[in-house]
Amino acid sequence: MHAESTSPRVALHTLGCKLNYAESSAIGAAFAERGFGVVELGSAGADVVVVNSCTVTENADRECRQVVRRALRANPHAFVIVTGCYAQLQPEEIASIDGVDLVLGSAEKFRIFEFEQRFAKLDTPRIAVGEIGAVDDFGAAASGEGDTRTRAFLKVQDGCDYTCTFCTIPLARGSSRSHAIDEAVDAARRLVDGGYREIVLTGVNVGDYGKGTGERLFDLLVRLHDVEGLERLKISSIEPNLLEDRIIELAAGSDRMLPHFHIPLQSGSDDVLGRMRRRYRSEHYRERVERIVSLMPDAAIGVDVIVGFPGESIGDFERTRELLHGLPVAYLHVFTYSERENTPAARSADPVPIEERRRRTTILRTLSEKKRAAFAARFVGSRRRVLFEHGDRGGRVVGLTDNYLRVAAPYDARLENTIVECTIGAFDGDCAVGTPHVPEHGLPLGRTLSLPVLAG
Repeated sequence: MHAESTSPRVALHTLGCKLNYAESSAIGAAFAERGFGVVELGSAGADVVVVNSCTVTENADRECRQVVRRALRANPHAFVIVTGCYAQLQPEEIASIDGVDLVLGSAEKFRIFEFEQRFAKLDTPRIAVGEIGAVDDFGAAASGEGDTRTRAFLKVQDGCDYTCTFCTIPLARGSSRSHAIDEAVDAARRLVDGGYREIVLTGVNVGDYGKGTGERLFDLLVRLHDVEGLERLKISSIEPNLLEDRIIELAAGSDRMLPHFHIPLQSGSDDVLGRMRRRYRSEHYRERVERIVSLMPDAAIGVDVIVGFPGESIGDFERTRELLHGLPVAYLHVFTYSERENTPAARSADPVPIEERRRRTTILRTLSEKKRAAFAARFVGSRRRVLFEHGDRGGRVVGLTDNYLRVAAPYDARLENTIVECTIGAFDGDCAVGTPHVPEHGLPLGRTLSLPVLAG
């Protein structure tokens, strides 16, 4: 262990989705229960480094390797553990990275202390990666954004039974399974009791929640409305074919479900959607977006889209661009297609040239910037309730409106972890200027306020 430490220290680094962040928090809690302190990755003093990996894109794999090297530069004697999806799918490749000591699979990540207690550097890395078909445990997890007690990500579902031709996640995480409603509600209560204002439900395919149990996502959402003190609730991402009318209607009439939906599209071409084995077509996607906006005109809708899928013609791409241009969405997450081993798409004989993929990606990312700016401009001069995060960020305190518009106001510690009504100002491409409306008697720390509309 580190010679200057009075107690051992662990550094955790997470790559990929919010589900991974929730699971990393659970891993960190297991270390904390055993007396470990937590330090930043890259700072000296870490005795153990845990990297929770992702394998959605080629860049995620490369970034994992870079993170391991960066950690060892600061802590050359640290015991390095790599877990997560990349570890599950390519354990030997990870074990070949200089300095890695232990590689753990998807099921093993929650049982680190069964595989190691001393955390002394090894001459030869060990691999503990079981068959993904043997994964029956759910692996409950929840996290906050840096444990700031503002927004928490609650894992309610894991795995996926879909067979999208570009995706390795079912291989890495196994079949769809869920946290029982009673247990998920109990976990939500604990988060609220711990000071979190907002809970984001996360998973691999959250809309598939409860498959095989008779429970459904709608039922969980209704039950979460009974959690006293829960002020904000949202779904991290949901497939368009699983976004039921009753979920949209519940959000429209709710005092805590937020008007923000992230809905993967992947392509606006029905031919490409078919080759991807997606379970909807472009018209259904359009109808879902229009249904949301008809009931919640101020809703923010985010979109995932993949550019350069094998066989995507110029016409296919233009259909995607035209669909997105015409839809009332707030932003896009644009992914450049990359071949993933053991997927049907990677074996396609009709790849799109890399430079053309990049060109199309640039076009859609430019469109996303315009969409984001146009969405923000709609609310200039209006008042929205903002949940401010913790921390002084260059003299500013930053938060999110109910409809996912990032807002920055002059730093005031009293605003942290507080919901305050703000007048929305100009958008700089990252944040809108926020003017908090604070009553004369001031703000109690960490309280949620329901403020009257004040004269400007």
